[in-house]
Amino acid sequence: MIRIVAYLIVAAAIMVGVVWLADRPGDVTIVWQGWRVEMGVGVLAAVVASTAILAALLYRFWRALVAAPRRLVAWRRDRRQRLGYEALSSGLVAVAAGDPQGARRQARRADAMLGHPPLTLLLSAQAAQLTGDEDTAQRHFQAMLERPETEFLGVRGLLSRAMRDHDMAQALVLARRAMHLRPKTPWVLTTLLDLQTRAGDWTGASDTLDRAIAAKVLPPGPAQRQRAAAAIELSRQALADGRLDDARRTAKKAYRTDPEHPAVASWFAARLVDTDRRRRAAKLIEQEWARRPHPELLASYRRARTPFNALAWVKDVERLAAQAPAHPGSSRALGEASLEAGLWGEARKHLTAAIAAAGNAPPATLCRKMAQVEEADTGNQPLAHRWLELAAEGNPDPAWICESCGAPHAAWQATCRRCGAFDRLEWRVPDRVRPTLLGGDDAPMALPGAADLQPPPAAPSPS
Repeated sequence: MIRIVAYLIVAAAIMVGVVWLADRPGDVTIVWQGWRVEMGVGVLAAVVASTAILAALLYRFWRALVAAPRRLVAWRRDRRQRLGYEALSSGLVAVAAGDPQGARRQARRADAMLGHPPLTLLLSAQAAQLTGDEDTAQRHFQAMLERPETEFLGVRGLLSRAMRDHDMAQALVLARRAMHLRPKTPWVLTTLLDLQTRAGDWTGASDTLDRAIAAKVLPPGPAQRQRAAAAIELSRQALADGRLDDARRTAKKAYRTDPEHPAVASWFAARLVDTDRRRRAAKLIEQEWARRPHPELLASYRRARTPFNALAWVKDVERLAAQAPAHPGSSRALGEASLEAGLWGEARKHLTAAIAAAGNAPPATLCRKMAQVEEADTGNQPLAHRWLELAAEGNPDPAWICESCGAPHAAWQATCRRCGAFDRLEWRVPDRVRPTLLGGDDAPMALPGAADLQPPPAAPSPS
């Protein structure tokens, strides 16, 4: 629209000029070198305009002639780039389609057209991987490391091969390099964290966790739990080195980071005991027992209270159990402490309560303890044998179980010893085969009745 308006303005100006000259006629005489030329003013204007137009056309033709070689070179270069990128696109499609021959052919064509651009190295490496030629692929990835624009792609390719070859040391080096190049890339942070935890680099893992949290790669809840897990492992390393104060401080950091972590409270309490802060440890355990009783808390509590005999330990356990009197863990703790002290009646009462709370499949350990009570207290061998039969079919005690591979662990640790998964251990009953001997596949296990649980009546005294 603007161009049309401009054209109309120019045409109008020319018409005004022509009319103006027509209204003012006159003659022009030119004398030069013996020549005399006479013409009207309009003719002179037409000659001048024609000469200017011809000169402009000749100038444009001269410029086009001079620029022709350069334009020809640019046209050939643009054509080669267009064909090269078409070959590159076709090669990527061939890689996606699993056509190694087509990918290699297009990679060679793109390489010839584009003159070794960065993306042809990636295409050549992927084509070599499709044919199983890992050495050629590695050479291409190594070449990519020398170019700033493809260094990250080369690192990723080499990292993938190192992890496939289970070369974790080299993979860790490459993951750190990738993190230096792209510190906010999600897969870089998660891969580096996984490799650091498997290698036991807990200082580096803690730093990577902070970066992942800042980049919002991990959800807040799991991130805090993993930070606490890494802090516990740093505390464990300090304990192994004999740095008890450092172990306690790091354990305290873990507890403050995530007090809901299933292992952090008992670990922190144990480190308090190591540094002779027994009253603080006992108070902490009592607070935690009121929230969530756990067998590991009981073990740390015994170290904190240091009972001088079994009866004193019963009193300590009564104090602890009072924090959560309705919990089955309190009944079990009281039953086991009473059994240790030889208080058979108290042991029977509390163990019976713990077994009743467990339902139709009580833990095997509790059944064996009940058998021990019956044998030691009443000498009721049939009832003791019945409890041992139940123990054979009872559930195993809860343990730290890896949720990734199912491996059991005697104590909590940040990584699974079998599969290396990070922070996947949970306190639960291990998976087992369903009871068949006593209860059948679906029938509940037949526990001894109330009458069976009582000691036999005493023999009448002779009159």
